[in-house]
Amino acid sequence: MIIDTAYMITAFVTLLVVVDPIAIAPIFLAITPDRTLVERERIARRAVLVGGLILVVFALAGESILDFIGISMAAFRVAGGILLFLTALDMLFDRRTKRREDTSSEPDPAHEDPSVFPLAIPLIAGPGAIASVILLVGEKPGGQGLITVFGILAIVLMMMYIMLRLSSNLEQRVGKVAINVFTRIFGMLLAALSVQFVLDGLAEFGFVTPVG
Repeated sequence: MIIDTAYMITAFVTLLVVVDPIAIAPIFLAITPDRTLVERERIARRAVLVGGLILVVFALAGESILDFIGISMAAFRVAGGILLFLTALDMLFDRRTKRREDTSSEPDPAHEDPSVFPLAIPLIAGPGAIASVILLVGEKPGGQGLITVFGILAIVLMMMYIMLRLSSNLEQRVGKVAINVFTRIFGMLLAALSVQFVLDGLAEFGFVTPVG
């Protein structure tokens, strides 16, 4: 099996930027203020597992779900690219962090652990991440695409778990300014990738000529 390095890099950058472990870490602290380290570890582990399971399901069955609804992969590429572009704009103008903080501050009537909501959904497995795994698998149908996306997804989720575990020291060591700089750099990368998804979708419709 030939390893497509460009595809692997695209998949890694896309999932890393969309899932965004660095941005979620301080939010994780904000929604677990009175928890012990053991409780935080359990919440982080469950959130990553649930979020990862959701993304795996959509990677495996996302295209079948689209076919059942009657949506072509080309149309989903265009729609997904637009969605990711809006996410990139939020990152560039620092709107996504505020929205995530607002979501995480919604009252939990049971006051139970927040691992499923809001951590797994929608902070880890949000619309952007779900769209990304479907698009990435669709870019390279077959076993190679699935194996690559699953491998990259496992790496990104492991990074997420590590960031949540180390979140207590993150802001003190890195600082808010550095986090903001990384967020905007990732936003620029995501904007470029989202435009590429839209162009690929339009190329399938015959509106533009594929490049490369």
